[in-house]
Amino acid sequence: MVSAFGAGVLAATGHPSHFVGQVLLGPAGRAEAILVAAGRRANEARGRGQATSLSALVLSLSAALPAGARLRATARLLSILCFSGLFGSVSSPLSLQGLRASRGAASPSPAARAGRPPSRWLVESPAPPLLSRRTVSEPLHTGVLVLDSLASVGRGQRELILGDRQTGKTSICLDAILNQDSEPVACVFASVGLRASTLLGISFSVLSRAPAFVAFVFASSRDRPSLQYLAPYSAAALAEFFMWAGQISILVALDDLTKHAACYREVALLLRRPPGREAYPGEIFFLHSRLLERSSKLSLALGGGSVTCFPVIEALAADVSAYISTNAISITDGQPFLSLELFLSGKRPAVDVGLSVSRIGSAAQWAGLRGVSGSYKIEVARYADLQSFAQLSSDLGPSTQRALRRGGLLVSLLKQFCGAPLALPEELFILSLSRGAGPAMEGGRAGEVEREAGAAQAVPGWAALYAPTRAIAQAL
Repeated sequence: MVSAFGAGVLAATGHPSHFVGQVLLGPAGRAEAILVAAGRRANEARGRGQATSLSALVLSLSAALPAGARLRATARLLSILCFSGLFGSVSSPLSLQGLRASRGAASPSPAARAGRPPSRWLVESPAPPLLSRRTVSEPLHTGVLVLDSLASVGRGQRELILGDRQTGKTSICLDAILNQDSEPVACVFASVGLRASTLLGISFSVLSRAPAFVAFVFASSRDRPSLQYLAPYSAAALAEFFMWAGQISILVALDDLTKHAACYREVALLLRRPPGREAYPGEIFFLHSRLLERSSKLSLALGGGSVTCFPVIEALAADVSAYISTNAISITDGQPFLSLELFLSGKRPAVDVGLSVSRIGSAAQWAGLRGVSGSYKIEVARYADLQSFAQLSSDLGPSTQRALRRGGLLVSLLKQFCGAPLALPEELFILSLSRGAGPAMEGGRAGEVEREAGAAQAVPGWAALYAPTRAIAQAL
């Protein structure tokens, strides 16, 4: 029985045998809410057969449940519709559940109208066990040179995109998605808390170039907290379904989990849950851990599919020790950090090599790229140390000045336009320029290096099959 209703949440009293995630039906028999918490003394009430307090998120946009209305509990968990027609479209968590956003009534999906009944998958399914997984060793080519060379990503990895506001975090995710056009990898982009106009521009730019393998799951900033809470879980469930059923590789971008945590904090405060650090509830770590742990690389006996996750976290003033940031860092397998200072100085993507970490390393990097970028990492890290030392001293020796000029040129090679992912041969040629293949690198002439990089990108990809990369770089 409903005791209070408002702001997308409701409080009710019921039998203590209810469980979290249970779907509640309204008086008209429609799915109206999902149970998120039971009373603190549910175990005691269960033993005595007494009623306990329940908290639920309202799903239907048109639900009007006054105090005293009766809800009927079902024996099923929340699930979504999964079918191949979702790729190339933009969906909301409500439409994935088979509900219309306007009326809350059941709506047949495009797959059902075509005669192919869709499948259902639990929104919060358990993560694959360890025995069902295998080591992350297959590379995922993102097309972003700084990631593929310095912080490579493998299929089944959880790569955190961490950085200040307006530093290009979403752009890195979109470039990685666009680059999968030539790879056998499907993509799911989950948007949480973005403006509807921003999401419209993102979806139009991506679907106009790669409409066949990208699915969008969105919950804008104007949607109620329940939809924003369910958006990342719905995207993860969609990817997990095709990993198991289709035995394919999926890339999931969650943009962003900072807004998702703030949404869950709003829900918890509305439900009068006890606040913890920064007013977040105590289970905020479990909120993201059970979401990100579903990324995995299945064994060959189970099909060999994978789910690679790119969660996005927004830092405040380059503070990587914030509450939500440290939680996500401890869950994921590495994080490229995007610096606002580098972004404003024109180094884009603004990845700070000193603060970026990759726990997978070169184990999931293509062998040819590993051989070219091995010394590149060392030289860029050495340049960062020399640059911090040069700020404290005005009298530098000739060798130090040459190292600084060369390091600056190495960093300039990493510059890349947004929406223009690089092919693997292009990345190989650009990194080969850093190994002293041309006189411009030795002399520190930035203009000639940029021209050499442009000429390298104009070389067709089939040339790498017939000539070594270093020989092509020397010819250029």
